[in-house]
This record gives sequence, structure tokens and C-alpha cells, in this order.
Amino acid sequence: MMRLTVAASAVLVLAGCASYSPDGGMGRVSDLTKERTGQSVALQRTDQDSSAARLRVADLLKQPLSADTAVELALLNNRGLQANLQQLGIAEASLVQAGRLPNPLLSFGRMSGSGVVEIERAVMFNILSIITMPRATQMQQRNFEQAQFQAAYEAVGVASETRRAYFGAVAAQELVRYYSQVKEAADASNELARRMVLAGNFNKLAQMREQAFYADATASLARAQQQAQAERERLIRLLGLSGEQLGFKLPDRLPDLPKAPTQPVDAERTALEKRLDVLMAKRAAASTASAYGLTKATRFINVLEVGYTNKSESGSPRANGFEIELELPLFDFGSVRTNRAEAVYMQAVHRTAEVAVNAQSEVRESYGAYRTAFDLARHYRDEVVPLRKRISEENLLRYNGMLISVFELLSDSREQVRGVADYVQALRDFWVAETNLQSALTGRSPGGSALGAAPGGASEAAAGH
Repeated sequence: MMRLTVAASAVLVLAGCASYSPDGGMGRVSDLTKERTGQSVALQRTDQDSSAARLRVADLLKQPLSADTAVELALLNNRGLQANLQQLGIAEASLVQAGRLPNPLLSFGRMSGSGVVEIERAVMFNILSIITMPRATQMQQRNFEQAQFQAAYEAVGVASETRRAYFGAVAAQELVRYYSQVKEAADASNELARRMVLAGNFNKLAQMREQAFYADATASLARAQQQAQAERERLIRLLGLSGEQLGFKLPDRLPDLPKAPTQPVDAERTALEKRLDVLMAKRAAASTASAYGLTKATRFINVLEVGYTNKSESGSPRANGFEIELELPLFDFGSVRTNRAEAVYMQAVHRTAEVAVNAQSEVRESYGAYRTAFDLARHYRDEVVPLRKRISEENLLRYNGMLISVFELLSDSREQVRGVADYVQALRDFWVAETNLQSALTGRSPGGSALGAAPGGASEAAAGH
């Protein structure tokens, strides 16, 4: 009797605590996101939230975007992200529902015949749901925490994609400017060659070479312009911009290369401790284990209802009593459900191990790409571009001394611009590699691969309960 009283008291306490949190769980999501991106994220639930977000977006668009302001814009204005964040509210609703007492069932029956009226009434309570409420609530609490990590996982993914798209858009815009200079030089060389051929001072073959240079430069510029448009549109989609907002400005050039590359300490351990996909996989396995335990606890009894009944009949006193509904395990002893739950649990365990192994590998790969990109960008900055500049200065002196022709001078000018363009591409690759490294360390897979069925493992294990 004492045990039953304690259990009933615990259930009543849980039922009394079943309410929504003030921030819907977004505080934890924002902290996880800010720790990994430097920017917080908020769920826009009301018109006031949306209005405040629009004002902030308009303020950010007044100045040329930096990588950080682009990320802030995306976290504010990306509709797909806002849609994914709504999943947190669904998970919290399931948590609150699990902590509330199940509704009773009311049945009423009336039969009449031969002048006799018989009425039956019953009120039934699902006792099994009440008994298992603490464990079910704990399981939904884990699912809610998992949903918080999933929301942060989505936000970090949008932030990383935005940074990559930002560097791609700035670099593409900068390359258009350099390829325009190449085309201008090729255009001048081609026009001069054409005039000299008409004057009889230039052979046709040399003139066709200059014309071919001009045709190649024109094609390269067209491709660069199309690439710039594509990169800008990619960034626009991530920022969620439209209409008048499309006129936003980007800086003229990429950020400078840092003085020294980053040297992560215990990178693989950091990934296992901080990466959201790893943490999600671990929590999914824990939730699945909890669901597996609940399934084993109810393998023999899956239906247990107790209720009060009374029966009245014309001319007879009312009869009162109780009714119990119990599923008898004659044909199904629960082995199917427990075996299924065990398989789902083992699936979650192996998936967690896979995510951990992949995370360590991706950290090593990302750091290798980062160091290579840094070394290449530094090589172009310190060796190739200065060398091209010195060659150009020397050729200018030779041209002034009438030792080379104007065509050689223009050709060298094109090569110098191409060297600078190669450096821009190397610098872009470095900043993208730096973004991928940070994502691999604390966020998620740089490739953006999902966790598959891991987050849903607990629900699958509990199915059939």
C-alpha cells in the first residue's frame, strides 16, 4: 500500500510539472550555436519577433557585408532554418503530453425490451500509462534535448554554408574585375595588331594570335561573370533575401591571409567532445536504450485499464462495481516488440560508433586541406604575385628602351593579372578550408551529411509500446 501511495504521489508531481518552458528550449539552442559560430539564433514565433528580425536585417544591409554579418543575416532570415526550428516546439509538445495524465474513457449503454430498461455506465483509466509515466516522461525529455541539438545542428550548418557562399561570392566578384582587365589588355592588343596589318607592318599569323588571345579573354570574362552571378544567387538563397534587398553590397576583396595558420590542440578529442553530430548520436543511443528498457518492462502487459461501473434496471436497485481490462499474453509474449527494440538499440550503437570514426577522419582531412590551402595562398602572395610584378616592371623598362614590342608588354600585363587572379582563388580556397575545419572541429560534417535515422532511434524502439 505504501508503494502504491508513493507511486501515485510521484505521478501527481510529474503531472503538475508538465508545462511548457518560457523560451521553448531556444536558450540552449542559441548557446550551442553561438559557441560554434559566434552568432546566436532565435525562433520567430510572433509578429513582434518577425518585425524585430526584419528591422535588424534592414540595418545589416545598409553596409557592405562581412562574413560575420552574413552569418547573422542567415540565422535571422533563412526561412528553411526557421522551419526546422519549429521542430523544437513539436518535441516540447510531446514532452508536455507525456507528463500529463491520460484522459479517462467513459462508456454508456442502454437496452430496453418488454418494458424493461437497462443502463450501463463505466469510467475507465489506463493504469499502465500512469505507472509508466515517469519513464515515458524521461524518454521524451531526452528526445526534447535531442531536438535542441538537432536545431543547433541545423543552425550551425546554415552558418557554415553561408560563410562558404560568402567567400565564393566575394572572390567571384573580384575575379570579374581582374578578367575585365585581361580582356581590356587583349582588346587593345588585338586592335593594335589589326591596324598594323592594315598598314602592312604586321604579319597575318601574329595578328591572328592576338585575335585568339582576345577571343579567349572574352570567353573567360563571360564565364567569370556567370560564375559571379551564380555565387551571388547562392548567397542570396542562404540569406533569404528578395526584392529590394537584392541590391546588398559585398566588399571589393577577400580578407587578408592571417599571419600564421591555426594549430588545433587535440583536434580529434575536441571533435568527439564538441561536434554536434557526435553528441546527437550519443544522445540518440541513450534515448533508444531508455525506450528499450520501457519496452522490456511492458513486454507481458501492454494493456491494463481499471474503472468504475454501475448498472441500473427498471424495478431493480442500482448495482455498483469495477471493471479490469487486461491483455492476456497467450499468443504474443512481447518477444517481437523486445527483439525489435533491441535491434533498433544496437543500430543506434553502431551508428554512434560510425559517426565518431567519421568525425575523427574528417578533422584530419579538413586540417590537411586547411594547411595546404594556407601554404598555397601564402606561396602566391609571397612568391608568384611579387615575381609577376617584378617581371612586369622589367618588361616596362625594356619596352621604354625599345628592346621589346608593345605586344610583348601587353602579353606580360595579361599574365600579371592572371597571377593575381590565381592568388584570389587560392585565398578563397583558404577561407573555405578554414570554415570547413571549424565545422569539422565543433559543428558538423563539412560535407553536411545527415545522421540518417539516429535521432529517431528512440521513437522506433518505443513503437508498439
